[in-house]
Amino acid sequence: MNGWTPEEPPGRWNVPPGRPVPQPSVPPTDPGMAPWMEERMFAQRIVLLQGPVGAAAANRAAATLLTLDGLGAEPVRLHLNTPSGELSAVFAVVDAIDVMRTPVHATVIGELGGAAVGVYAAANRRLAYPHARFRLVEPASEGVNGTADEVAAAAGRYLRALEDLVVRVVQATGRPRSRVEDDFSVGRVMSAVEAHEYGLVDEIVPQR
Repeated sequence: MNGWTPEEPPGRWNVPPGRPVPQPSVPPTDPGMAPWMEERMFAQRIVLLQGPVGAAAANRAAATLLTLDGLGAEPVRLHLNTPSGELSAVFAVVDAIDVMRTPVHATVIGELGGAAVGVYAAANRRLAYPHARFRLVEPASEGVNGTADEVAAAAGRYLRALEDLVVRVVQATGRPRSRVEDDFSVGRVMSAVEAHEYGLVDEIVPQR
């Protein structure tokens, strides 16, 4: 072969001498949270869901919930400060809670509204800080571009998901379905005390 050897493709183990070996980057679970805080919360079985709930936030929360479910039998504490959310994303978290063997204790630490109310309603125990606020308001429909049939199909999925959201709140509160539907239609806003009287909150976290 006249001393010829095939050139190896670039990779981890044939980095030219003098250059540092590249390390794979691991994206943070929550880009807005310091890694040390995230690790501490995970160790204490706390999951924080904050801001509008989109697909990325919902996937992170669902993955963390299911991981903690497999690591122990102690309740998982889900802290919510979510004023809105996409219906499809929110039900990814709801489905994760439904299949968990360990109980989920959800606490509203700020504002809860729109589709995110479904996550709260799915929890085994529902708590709220004294100054938490609740907004029963219909989530905005997700814009869909396409043919008339595609738009109609998307509208049908939205209405079915909205119905599932209403049913979740009915089951959690024991309120008549017509009452819950009306409250979502008018965008009812409640304090923690009012939400407790409504049946959505099981317990208000006492002040020291």
